[in-house]
Amino acid sequence: MTATILVTGFGRFPGAPLNPAADLATALVRRRRPALAGVRLVSHVFATRWDAVDGTLPRLVAQEKPDAVLLLGVAGRADRVRIEQVARNRASVLFPDAGGARRAHLGIAAGAPFFRRGRFPAAALRAALRTHGIDAASSRNAGTYLCNFAYWRALEAADRDGGPRLVVFVHVPPLHRLGLHRLGLHRLGLHRLGRASPRRLSRRCHVAVERARLLAALEALLVSIAAALR
Repeated sequence: MTATILVTGFGRFPGAPLNPAADLATALVRRRRPALAGVRLVSHVFATRWDAVDGTLPRLVAQEKPDAVLLLGVAGRADRVRIEQVARNRASVLFPDAGGARRAHLGIAAGAPFFRRGRFPAAALRAALRTHGIDAASSRNAGTYLCNFAYWRALEAADRDGGPRLVVFVHVPPLHRLGLHRLGLHRLGLHRLGRASPRRLSRRCHVAVERARLLAALEALLVSIAAALR
């Protein structure tokens, strides 16, 4: 029986005119690896709006009937990949979405618990990322913006009959920041990257290298998710 994995990302939003999550989600489903031969991959890039997630995610789950959902988002100040352990019942009322709308209430679901745990084999996923040199951090704070909101909604869907069995959210840093910690450059200004790196990497080359490495790591993570579904 073919398993279906839904891979999602987000478009741009205030403060992030380029969102790597959109590119990664789209690129992942185009890659074909023998270990994923029996897996149907579906991608979707959400407009970074509260109403877009609320309107589109339930439709995607009903239409595609995914066995697993991998949500990708960008953490603008991070320099490491993070696997989010929980979604919190909180949504920011301060920051507008990409359409300028603000939430009216701090809570996502009235009367619901403060957090929902992700549904995934944490050790196996971190090991999969490490095969390509990505030492992912374990996080319990997905924020209060659209990333956390979509994670919460996906976990709600998983609680319903016929919902996805696995749900995981992975935060990625901006690609120009990914790998700086590994290179020992995380405390230096990015404008100094070309001078400071022992390999004389330009920012553009650095982004290309890290994008390729991250895509390979995320593909390995998909293989691990598929294995957990068997």
